[in-house]
Amino acid sequence: MKKTLRFMAIPTLALGALAVSGAPAMAADGSYQSTLGQINGSSASGTVTVDVTGNQAHVVLKVAGLAQTFMDAPYPHVQHIHGGAKGECPAPGADMDGDGVVSTTEGAPSYGGIVTTLSTTGDTSPAAGLDLKVAGQGSSYTVDRTFELNAETKAALEAGTAVVVVHGLDPATLSAAGQAAKSDLAPTLPLAATSPALCGTLAVGQMSMPVGGADTGVAQGTSGTDAGTLALGGGLVLAAAAGGVYLVRRRNSGSAA
Repeated sequence: MKKTLRFMAIPTLALGALAVSGAPAMAADGSYQSTLGQINGSSASGTVTVDVTGNQAHVVLKVAGLAQTFMDAPYPHVQHIHGGAKGECPAPGADMDGDGVVSTTEGAPSYGGIVTTLSTTGDTSPAAGLDLKVAGQGSSYTVDRTFELNAETKAALEAGTAVVVVHGLDPATLSAAGQAAKSDLAPTLPLAATSPALCGTLAVGQMSMPVGGADTGVAQGTSGTDAGTLALGGGLVLAAAAGGVYLVRRRNSGSAA
């Protein structure tokens, strides 16, 4: 069936209440783990382990079955540790507007704002959630890296409120109302672009994994993309640089991802 492409100019948006990272914090050694469950019918799956040694956190995130392409390139999936709220993944009942999709803002009361960005390289603070170039790429990938643990993430882990969320849905998997809806964060984008696809609460694990080299990241089996910047902070806001343009493929329900 015929695919249509739409150019959408995205104005620069205020970042809102981005969480502010504190100084690196010493944490009790331990391991936190989660099996990530699908949200919004994504059919994806994943696991994540966060091993804390002193002020270092070694994260291994593995995902599969996510939306595959964006602008004929690997789909960029931003992913974060959220905290400061209930420490839960949102249930379907969190969909308050009845479009069949739990949007980012509808899920925020359950998982809270960003405390760490699980970027593939470089900065792991909430500010790094802006950059799709360090997001996970494609339908399946692994992020394996070590970085300094900030105070907000340490507090969320110890309180049991740390939740890992991976964002980005295939519009073709949504209901007709969901496909027609605009993002609750940036109305020039489809709702699918910013909505959560995977979620899991980090709980104390039984075993620690070996700690890898500091400040390294690997997204296996993928290639990079310069699709733009995605700002998800505090209330999670999608933005592009001023004058930037996204080419967003809107698919009907019969199209491939």
